[in-house]
Amino acid sequence: MAILFPGEDRSEIIEAQQESQNRKQEMRQIKFTEEEITQLKHESIYHEHALVRRRMHALLLKSDGWSHAKIGERLDICPTTLRRYFDTFLNGAEVGRVEALKELNYKGKPNRLMEKKDEIIAHLEENPPATHKEAQARIKGLTGIQRSLPQVREFLKKTGFVAGK
Repeated sequence: MAILFPGEDRSEIIEAQQESQNRKQEMRQIKFTEEEITQLKHESIYHEHALVRRRMHALLLKSDGWSHAKIGERLDICPTTLRRYFDTFLNGAEVGRVEALKELNYKGKPNRLMEKKDEIIAHLEENPPATHKEAQARIKGLTGIQRSLPQVREFLKKTGFVAGK
């Protein structure tokens, strides 16, 4: 509820609130080519990454005239994320609008074991561990980094080191 100060007209406040509400409900207009719709249909089903399939599905529903609220409700997407999908699509002219939706910019966390790979492998080669569990304990003692056995096995496999030689 708005607070009225002396001399303020309530009708101006109501008008401003209605204008704000109309802007919020305004749907972004996007024109799709037949080729884009065909690509969206295909990628929304067959792309290997679930996030990309969801983006494609959102744009496909948009091409069918669905409201932003209905798309968000159907795909469980918040309005901000949905706007980001639309922005990505609209700004993807260089690589193609549908292709822009395929870009995954998640870089992941750095692998702390790989950062110390040379030090770890040199230490393990000096006195090879008999088991992966022993390698796990030595890695923790050397670096202070605790990893599960499957993570240690994967690290050793990536580096080409074989425990129990």
